[in-house]
Parts: sequence; C-alpha cells; structure tokens
Amino acid sequence: MKPFRKTHLLKILNETDKSPFPLDAFLRDYFRTHKSIGSKDRQEICETLYGMVRWRALIDSQCSKPITWEDRLDAFLKFPVKNLQELPPHVQVSFPKFFYNKLVKAYGEDQAKELCLSSNQAAPTMVRVNTLKGTRASLYQKWKEEYTVSLCRYSENGIIFHKKINFFALQEFKEGLFEIQDEGSQLVADHLNVSFQDHVLDYCAGSGGKTLAFAPKMKNKGQIYLYDIRSHALQEAKKRLKRAGIQNAQILTKEKLQKKGMHGRMDWILLDVPCSGTGTLRRNPDMKWKLSQEMLDRLTQEQQKIFQEALKFLHPNGKIAYATCSILPEENERQVELLMQKYALKLEQPFFQSFPKDGEMDGFFCAVLSRMQK
Repeated sequence: MKPFRKTHLLKILNETDKSPFPLDAFLRDYFRTHKSIGSKDRQEICETLYGMVRWRALIDSQCSKPITWEDRLDAFLKFPVKNLQELPPHVQVSFPKFFYNKLVKAYGEDQAKELCLSSNQAAPTMVRVNTLKGTRASLYQKWKEEYTVSLCRYSENGIIFHKKINFFALQEFKEGLFEIQDEGSQLVADHLNVSFQDHVLDYCAGSGGKTLAFAPKMKNKGQIYLYDIRSHALQEAKKRLKRAGIQNAQILTKEKLQKKGMHGRMDWILLDVPCSGTGTLRRNPDMKWKLSQEMLDRLTQEQQKIFQEALKFLHPNGKIAYATCSILPEENERQVELLMQKYALKLEQPFFQSFPKDGEMDGFFCAVLSRMQK
C-alpha cells in the first residue's frame, strides 16, 4: 500500500474508534473534507478498511498485545490465517462473543456461523425502479447493454448492479427513475397494501426511502405524511419526493403531527423503528463491535415508546407495519408479541424476515398489525 493511502487509512481507523457515526457516514464526511484523495486511492482505502473492520477479531488473534491499528494492518496484509480451526468459534467468524452467542441461541450454531460469514462479505448494490415514471423492464433493457445487471429475485421493481458505478451521475437518477434501495427494504415497503384513498403516516421516515417505495401504488392520490425527529433527514426526503414526482406527500413537524385531527385518522402507519442494524452489517461492520446488551435494552425500550406514540394516530380499522433492519428476535418477533399483548393487536399475516446472504438482500423484519375487533 502506498504511504499516502496508508496514512489516511490509519487516520480513519483511529478516528472511527471515537466516532458515534456509522462507518459509511464517517467516510462520506472524511472524503468530503480531504479532496486530495483520488478515486483509486479511495477505492483501496475503503476495501482495506472494510476488510480490517469486518475481520478485526481474527486479525487481533494474530497480534501481540497491546494492539495498534498499525499492527492490525500488518496482520491483515498477511491473510489468510493459518490454523483457523484452533481458534474459538466466534473468532473464526470474527464476531464479538456476546453477539455470536445471541445468534447461536436464536438460530443454532450452523446458521449463526452462516449469518456471521455472510455479514462479513460486501453487500450487493440494488436499486428500485420508480413505477410512477417508468418500468423495470425498460430500464433493465437499457442498462444490460451498458452494465453487469440482473433482476432481483423477489422484488418486482428491483435490479442488482454487480459492479459499482456512480449512480448519482446517471441521467436516469436525476430524472427520478430509480432509487438505491436494498431488496429487503423494498419488500418491507411492499407490505403496505395502500390504496388510492388512504391516509398513510411514515412515522420514522428518515429521508423517505420506504415512502418512495410504496407511494407509486397510490398514483398520487390519497395522502402520505412523513414525520421524523431528524429535521435534516426530512429535508433530504423532500428533495427525493420531488425528484420522484410524488405529489401526495407532506412533511410534518411535531406541532402539525400533534394536531387533534390527526389522531385516529391513519389507514396505514409505517413504523421503521431505530434498531441495532444487525441485518445490515455488511454496510456498517463497525456496528457489531459497538453492540452491547445495554444498547439493546435501550433500543427495545425506545421501540416500545415509539410504538405507543404512533398507535394513537391509527384509525380503528387501520394497520400498522412494525419494521426493523435487525436479525435479533428481541427487536423483532419477541418485541411484536409483547406489543400485541399490551395493545390487543393481531397479526394480519405471518412475519416477514430476511437474512443477509452472499449476493442477496440484507436482513429485514416486518410485522403488519391491526386492532382486535370487540
């Protein structure tokens, strides 16, 4: 590795240890403020960086303490590891012991190992075609002449790019013909069986990714409301909605949301709650090293609080979709079972759960709930 790249790589590794932000967000800001780093430099830095973070436990097993990132880089460049089978199982798959044991308890040792190894791979890049402006067939026919692409297996509007490109420079992106979105996330949005006259609330909307996915079903009729405590994310959602040609959506402030007329009005609520992100570790592998039982306890309590806040906006005959990008039962099916019991709710259909798999979608969960009729 060239000295210039090594210097920046080690600086990033040391700084991300202290950063509260996910790795991808940290890198965006870092490269934005270090414009001297060219595209080839960025590529090697990122590939090495993600590899080191993913395989950190295995790397550490090859280093003498105290361990620095310089030591880890030297060990990583000497991969593969000899005598791998002599190491503890969680080290072999490079996961924290606490996290690995949770997966074994939930899914058994074989599936736990498979999940860990899949989470240590690079995630494929998937896009969702905006059917308000075009069709998957037309974009696929155009793109397959220029790029290595294939159709998503489960999402009717998804396309997989097998090599990364600069999507934001494409004219099709500027015209709002597609958005980058994992197939699992697309399938969560598909669980909202919205119709033309519905009022729909995306309660933890973020930058609007899932709204952008289900909105085309409504053909710019009915009304969609987007709410989030992060105002900067909602500003990004506003730009994306405009680019996609979605005209039946409005951004809500906390004051507007609390208007009396909103209570009990929503035919659908999407509740994509804050979670551990354990289904998307291929994109942010650093998060597995930050996970703790204390963090999970705080998240599950926050999920329950958000659900209680959102439920008051649901029409008596409405449906609420609880969603995460987690693969942990305590955030998913066990959480939903608790919520069903507490609020007298029923499942409209079986849980949806996807798991990270090589070349396929990330891990997502969704449960569609409604009130039991008295």
